[in-house]
Amino acid sequence: MSQNLSNLNELEKKYYVNGEWKTAEKAAELYSPFTKEVIAYIPQATRSEVEEVIDVAYGAREAMASLTAYERAGILEHLTQLLIENREKAAEIISLEASKPVKFALGEIDRTIETYKFAAEEAKRLTGEMIPMDAAKNGANRFGYTVEEPLGVIGAITPFNFPQNLVAHKVGPAIAAGNTIVLKPASQTPLSALFLAELIDQTALPKGAFNVVTGSGRTVGDALVESDKVKMITFTGSPAVGIGIRAKAGLKKVALELGSNAGLIIDKSADLSQVVPKCVTGAFSNQGQVCISLQRTYVMDELFDEFVTQFAEATRKLVIGDPLDEKTDISAMIHHAEQERALSWVEEAVEHGAEIIAGGKIENGVFMPTILKNVAATAKVSCQEVFAPIVVVNSISSIEEGIEAINDSNYGLQAGIFTNDIQTAFKASKKLEVGGVMINDVPTYRVDQMPYGGVKESGTGKEGLKYAIHEMTETKLVVWNQ
Repeated sequence: MSQNLSNLNELEKKYYVNGEWKTAEKAAELYSPFTKEVIAYIPQATRSEVEEVIDVAYGAREAMASLTAYERAGILEHLTQLLIENREKAAEIISLEASKPVKFALGEIDRTIETYKFAAEEAKRLTGEMIPMDAAKNGANRFGYTVEEPLGVIGAITPFNFPQNLVAHKVGPAIAAGNTIVLKPASQTPLSALFLAELIDQTALPKGAFNVVTGSGRTVGDALVESDKVKMITFTGSPAVGIGIRAKAGLKKVALELGSNAGLIIDKSADLSQVVPKCVTGAFSNQGQVCISLQRTYVMDELFDEFVTQFAEATRKLVIGDPLDEKTDISAMIHHAEQERALSWVEEAVEHGAEIIAGGKIENGVFMPTILKNVAATAKVSCQEVFAPIVVVNSISSIEEGIEAINDSNYGLQAGIFTNDIQTAFKASKKLEVGGVMINDVPTYRVDQMPYGGVKESGTGKEGLKYAIHEMTETKLVVWNQ
């Protein structure tokens, strides 16, 4: 992949509304996290400009809702094909703006293609159900059924770490359900959203049904959350922002995918040759900037020393460098301030008795993949969401101790356990206080059609196409008196 900006067109970008590209009075510089070079100038929409975009989406509701399931599925199939044709370009954009190693960016595009494909298929399966009215004493001579109707305008606010696939998890189901969308991408990764707009513009989606508006989170986000014309906010990001959205949203629907500090238990029966490679990927993929990145690992005493040795050896083999180099495993985090924050968290853990097994420093502008052992449960790297290539490894003397350690958290998105004992696996699946339990896999495992969402401060609502579509529709009951 080339390192020039030829695939990004001109540096001056425009936002997308009603099938047209618009400029704003002000623009912000967008820097590459790796090279620190300016890669684009991004328009900063004003509150009134955002409200105009909302009006456009509101006005497109009827055209969108009138599409048949066949037509909605066809639009999503076309988008899938366009992404297949532009796979490498889409991945290069992710690498440039997010510093995601290109091999992982290509993997993200492959998942994005699957996500829109699933959305196309689910568009054809959006049905209600028959209600057995005569099962009630007063239900004789009646039959009832439900229909699923689109909500209207969906406000989608997305993060930087998966700038195509996490967008697809909001845009795909919104289109499948017949809604219109105003998308506010993360400030660091707007280029992927604008490229998506270029592709959607080539489909038969009604103009105004999909819009991308760039700018500050406060300006754009507040306008979406406070507008009476927006019927649902779907947000992926920090708990603090998510809780603020919920407080301001009134009676509109809100789906929140928030933080996590995902935990893993490794039983004494586990095969380390299978476990260690998964842990390396789970902890360090995308520089650990993944909501379900492996952050806390609890290993039975019998395997602890050998696991730490193998884990450290495998981690030191990771290739550090330019995200556009196809050999690179680890590159710069999204911002240098985030790297400094991660470093300070490691230093705090060490002050309280933790030992650095690998990494723990910044080299050539990259935070090195870091393993810490014997970490206090109260250290930030353990009890908060680290969102960096840092993983904690502690020993446990029982599976119950590991379950208690994982549950001792404000978060509960996903957790994992490696064990060959079926009773142990069942116990963990029942006792772990999370939205998803992965048996014999890391908590970082996800495929895009599965229900995905957490408990506690990890959020509310479910993603995964079928489940998100249900969030984005209103169930209407119809009863006939014969």
